[in-house]
Amino acid sequence: MKALVYHGPGKKAWEEKPKPTLQAPTDAIVKVERTTICGTDLHIMKGDVPAVTDGRILGHEGVGVVDEVGPAVSGFEKGDRVVISCVSSCGKCENCKRGMYSHCLNGGGWILGNLVDGTQAEYVRIPFADNSLYDVPQGVDEDALVMLSDILPTGFECGVLNGTVKPGDTVAIVGGGPVGLAALLTAQFYSPAELVMVDLDQNRLEVARRFGATQVVNSGDGKAAEKVMALTGGRGVDVAIEAVGIPPTFDLCQDIVAAGGHIANIGVHGKSVVLKLEKLWDRNITLTTRLVDTVTTPMLLKVVASKRLDAKKLVTHTFSFDEIAKAYDTFGNAAKERALKVIIRAR
Repeated sequence: MKALVYHGPGKKAWEEKPKPTLQAPTDAIVKVERTTICGTDLHIMKGDVPAVTDGRILGHEGVGVVDEVGPAVSGFEKGDRVVISCVSSCGKCENCKRGMYSHCLNGGGWILGNLVDGTQAEYVRIPFADNSLYDVPQGVDEDALVMLSDILPTGFECGVLNGTVKPGDTVAIVGGGPVGLAALLTAQFYSPAELVMVDLDQNRLEVARRFGATQVVNSGDGKAAEKVMALTGGRGVDVAIEAVGIPPTFDLCQDIVAAGGHIANIGVHGKSVVLKLEKLWDRNITLTTRLVDTVTTPMLLKVVASKRLDAKKLVTHTFSFDEIAKAYDTFGNAAKERALKVIIRAR
């Protein structure tokens, strides 16, 4: 089969690899019909995730068809159409029973495209298939369902739920990429009074307006903090969601959060940040971090299937598998290409 293979920072190739085989009774092999590229994949390509080694097939999102199941798999069979979760879960360990699938103690968690071969390939092995796959609802656009693999639950769980967004809150989302926009879409479940999107890219700010942002702030002039504080009458925001993963955006969240407010980190940080504790220690600030657990995926599937949430509008570009290098170039130059999520299709 063909697959997108990582060969160290800045090096990748679409090359021939052996088709995966069942390694445990709980495994399934899925023929990948659709996959995509995540900001985390770009972090891997920069060398920010040292656990990813030379030869690893990248990718942790996708929709496909079950090709083979192990003897212990009871919920799926050959021919089933499935959504692949970015997080694998045994469903039995202490952490999984607490809903903390990202820290599965039996070899699950975020392993696809990280510790085991991922979804940017014609076939992928899915460990713990019964707990790591979801049936495709009939009649739902499958490009939209790829958004359920990662970005929608990530924006919702790590940003909105961890940030405890409430009715009437003022929420600032720093970073208007796909995950930031997913947080914007799902924050509206809780009727915040203001949704402020902050980004360098004017196109993404315009998209954020269409997706429900009540205010947008272009941070290109270095005065984003002053602008957000002015919008809030000097008070700051109740929830600051960091959706980029670099020191300047984390600093901005610290500068704009109100007393009693919440900083919810989503971004994948490859460098240390400075915690301004000398400014925050007496302001009743809550800081949360999280790797997505995907516990909300069943609920989000229902919301997307009912058309109450239009996940398809996050997709801006479509490529075939043999155009995957072009897809990476497009996604990696998102501002120039006006790219959000790219869909890579087997056919």
